Parts: sequence; C-alpha cells; structure tokens
Amino acid sequence: MKPVPISVPRGIVVIGAASGAGAPDPACAEGPEALRRYRVFHDSPLQRVEWDAILRVPRSQKDTPLHAVAALASRLAAETEAVLRAGDFPLVVGGDHSCAIGTWSGIHRALADRGPLGLIWIDAHMDSHTFATTPSGQIHGMPLAALLGHGETALTAIDGPEAKLRPEHVCLIGVRSFEAGEAALLHRLGVRVFDMDEIRRRGLPEVFEEALAIVRRGTAGFGVSIDLDALDPEEEPGVGTPVPGGLRRAELVAALSRLRGDPAFAAMEIVEYNPRRDRGHATADAAGALVGAITPL
Repeated sequence: MKPVPISVPRGIVVIGAASGAGAPDPACAEGPEALRRYRVFHDSPLQRVEWDAILRVPRSQKDTPLHAVAALASRLAAETEAVLRAGDFPLVVGGDHSCAIGTWSGIHRALADRGPLGLIWIDAHMDSHTFATTPSGQIHGMPLAALLGHGETALTAIDGPEAKLRPEHVCLIGVRSFEAGEAALLHRLGVRVFDMDEIRRRGLPEVFEEALAIVRRGTAGFGVSIDLDALDPEEEPGVGTPVPGGLRRAELVAALSRLRGDPAFAAMEIVEYNPRRDRGHATADAAGALVGAITPL
C-alpha cells in the first residue's frame, strides 16, 4: 500500500471501541455509546467531527477476556488504518484501555512505510504489565507493554508480529499508581515517565514540551492516548479506575491545544469513560473539552 502523507486532517472521524473485557468493571464498554448520545464532540468552522462505527466484540470471541480483547483490537486496527489512509484523523473512544493495542497497531501500520510512530501516553497508570507480572490479571493493565512487543503473542502480534512502538519514541504523563513489575520493564527499556510529582514540580507546559520532543524525534508522526483517569477524580469521577491527585481538566486542555493543526499529529484516543460513575455528565464534558482542544476554531 502507498505511504500515508500526514497533513492537516480533512476531518475527525470518531471510532467507538466498546472494550470492557480487559477490566474488572465492564461498564467502560458503555462509554462510547454514552458519549455519542451526549453529543460532546462538535464540529468547528474549520473542521468536521463525525462518528463512524462503534466496534464490539464478536459473540464468538467472548469466551475468554484474551480472545475478546484480541478480536476487538484486530477490528480496531483495520479501522484506524483505513481512516488515516483516507486522509482523516482517527479519534478512538473506548472502552477500557486494552483497546489501545488495536488503535496504535493500525496507526503504526499506516505509517510504517514512512517511519516509526511516537506516542504520548497520558494515564494515572503505567499499563505495562504482562501476564508474568500482573497482580490482577486484567488486560487493561497491559496494552503499552504489548505495543512495545512484550507479553502474550495474541496481544503483541495484532496486525503483525513486530513491536508497534520503540521505547525511545514513547513517554508517559500523569503516572501516580503502578506496580514494581511494570515499572521495571519501562525502566529497563528506557521509556521516559513523567509522574505527577515531576509535573507538579516543573509544570505541565514544560513537561509537555519535553514529551513532544521525544515523540517527534525520528518519527513519521505521533499520537496521544488519554486515559480519563489521568484527570483528578475530584473533578472528573466517571472513570474506570480513579486515582486521587491527578491533572486538572483546564491544564490538560491547554497542553493539548498546542497540537491543533500540527501536521505530525496522526491520531488520538480517549478511554476509560465510565458513565455509571459520572456525575452530571462532568467527565463526558471533559472528554468533549479534550477533543475541542485539538479542533481548529
């Protein structure tokens, strides 16, 4: 297939990923449909925003969480690749964070002829376990490790056996809850982690500037994966796994607004919206504000 020229996107195409099998509370699978119903994503005068499909796990693949996650990831990879190749901007809305395996496998495939993919992972957690290190067994704690080529073959080989990300092109922002096994993997690989202590010491604008330098250096394009639990649950309660002491909506919106119109910005995903835990659609509105930050006025 021909390489994808990344330019100012013609439109944002929203792809729902009703992933719930990777987490202990499957209610995040209801997130995409709720956000579509609430109409939190809006067109701007310069850019259209439209929903595509909401992808679901085929009934025949629901026998185990591993089969369910892998099946949905395969479908999602094909969808994100197709949207990017068509010249539009893929915005994936999950679901638990296991859907990221599909999102970024597809974006990697679309850009592979031009070079590697960079990724900013904004999350309270590291999501870098394998089945050998996880204390919970939950796959939503494994997607970043899988994209880096570590873990179960059913997850690492989505859309090809190669690792979808190189450690030097990845960074995490907002981390404040993790286990030793996943931290050891990221440390060994040399992945840059900006935890909340560092963010509070330096400020998010300075941290985000360094993160952008990491994901732009030597890559064909970059993406942003946002777990809504990166935000402080005092302000945004409707998430799968809340952790106190997170980012404020306003500061993350301000940081993301720097990406508006960036030709290297290839795709974004927003995950772990749990409508059953939300209050007055506050967290749904936060998701809309994050997308609004990257949309030309």
